[in-house]
Amino acid sequence: MDNKINTEDIKVILATDCGSTTTKAILIQFVDGAYRLTHRGEAPTTVEAPFEDVTRGVLNAIMELEELSGRKILNDESIISPTKEESGVDIYISTSSAGGGLQMMVAGVVKSMTGESAERAALGAGSIVMDVLASNDGRKAHEKITRIRQLRPDMILLSGGIDGGTTKHVVELAEILAAANPKPRLGQNFKLPVIYAGNNKAIENIKETLGTITDLDITENIRPVLERENLKPSRDKIHDLFMEHVMQQAPGYKKLMSWTDAPIMPTPGAVGALIEMLAEKENISVVGVDIGGATTDIFSVFQKQFNRTVSANLGMSYSICNVLAETGLKNVLRWVPFDIDEKELTNRIGNKMIRPTTVPQSMEELKIEQAIAREALRLSFIQHKSFAVNLKGVQKERTISDAFEQSESGLSLVDMMDLDLLVGSGGVLSHAPRREQSTRMLIDAFQPEGITQLAVDSIFMMPQLGVLANIDQKELAESARKAALEVFNKDCLIRLGTCIAPVGNAKPGALMLTAELTMADGSNQQVELHQGQLLSIPADYEAIKAALRPAKGLDIGAGKSEEITTKIYGGVVGLVFDGRGRPFNLPVEKDKRIEDLTAWSNAMNEYPLESAA
Repeated sequence: MDNKINTEDIKVILATDCGSTTTKAILIQFVDGAYRLTHRGEAPTTVEAPFEDVTRGVLNAIMELEELSGRKILNDESIISPTKEESGVDIYISTSSAGGGLQMMVAGVVKSMTGESAERAALGAGSIVMDVLASNDGRKAHEKITRIRQLRPDMILLSGGIDGGTTKHVVELAEILAAANPKPRLGQNFKLPVIYAGNNKAIENIKETLGTITDLDITENIRPVLERENLKPSRDKIHDLFMEHVMQQAPGYKKLMSWTDAPIMPTPGAVGALIEMLAEKENISVVGVDIGGATTDIFSVFQKQFNRTVSANLGMSYSICNVLAETGLKNVLRWVPFDIDEKELTNRIGNKMIRPTTVPQSMEELKIEQAIAREALRLSFIQHKSFAVNLKGVQKERTISDAFEQSESGLSLVDMMDLDLLVGSGGVLSHAPRREQSTRMLIDAFQPEGITQLAVDSIFMMPQLGVLANIDQKELAESARKAALEVFNKDCLIRLGTCIAPVGNAKPGALMLTAELTMADGSNQQVELHQGQLLSIPADYEAIKAALRPAKGLDIGAGKSEEITTKIYGGVVGLVFDGRGRPFNLPVEKDKRIEDLTAWSNAMNEYPLESAA
């Protein structure tokens, strides 16, 4: 950046995340030449009755920070800024998903083309997409009108048609929106924000149709030509309107916005921004997952393309029964490493739905919860892969090298062999009693291929770091970005280790891989991995020289039977060699399955108290 400034200009950063139930506050300070997380506090979110003022929860969380840090941050009910000796902060930022986050509808002319492009833009901006309307979605006009009135979204994104093309269908969609005369979820007296990001030829017609009854905003076409998506202008506009309209109506947000040094971002949008930045800076492919009580969000960057999906009914508390309904009892049972009656399992899951905030009280309950988590993660990832695709319905713009490959349009961008880093967050992953359990859940659900680093977000700091990394004020941007990345790497990410998984299948017990490891201390280790095995080797987060030789017909990343010499990294769990094949299937026969699950669990030392007993 041209105008470099000294990192000492920003020494103390306060960041909050106003979640639907908890408001989390963190204090980042410049200590011994680096930015570090020094303290964190939390308090219940106060967006609903009786308080109906989000700032109460924010102040309570900051008071806890004051108590823990011994630093005075508040003067009555205002934040001391900039710092004065041992009090105050240099910048204050916040994210929010309180009040149900940002809820949107999107509309496009063709469901599989402009409809999907609009959905990608909305999801990438951190919204929950309630419905996708399209000219060809099979619903009659009156059904679409009823649906819009029922859902009451925070805003609508309307797209359709390439620039200069036919305007007929996108104008018809606008007429349906006008006929519905939709009202926003918050702020009864306000007009609903509508973003138009479609054919530029239709702009005047759209203004005529929607200009007076909605708060219409016009931005660049999402799909200006068939071969190209242009999502950034729409994503930026969604962020702006989220601030101007949605947040303005939520109780206490106007006050909160007057405190912050950067616009408030929707929590998932901030997490996505951080993952995008990480992928860009390190030049790697990343998958991030946040599994919550009601939803599971998955973020990915492959081939420099960012995608986010929300599996709205796959969560671990409020929507745990949906996981069961979607996957079926047998798919959950196959991960349970002990014999349990189907009826009893159903009852236990039902209890969790009735009392969603309870945590497992016994080892059996913990194992059942982790079995369900595997399925919630697996299903969410299947949804993500089907959505994160190259543009459908067209031959993409191609380079000469693409012309030789003749790759089919509409293929998933997600290539597990190309994945460098898999990051897990959310209660069941971040707060598992042992990191080995989080590692197993990630490997079983995502089935990484070749060589993949694994990590978890220790305390779900990614939202606050995402908004910090995205401060666009020139004088602050460089220091803020540096602070975000330093804290992310040193305090947020817990490096679990690396998974080494040959792709292909071998006969039971057959040799799949030999590995020669030169550890950081210079010692050597030989590893032999057989089919069906899971091996765990302790190793810290430091470079290990590895010569990996897959058996005939198997691939570890360089092609079938090809050896790889590379550097790999351990972590708090170490190196995990997975010889279960890709794709791997669990044994059908119950006793054999329980035997295998127990063996893998023991190999990872997941439940040491049990194995000691």
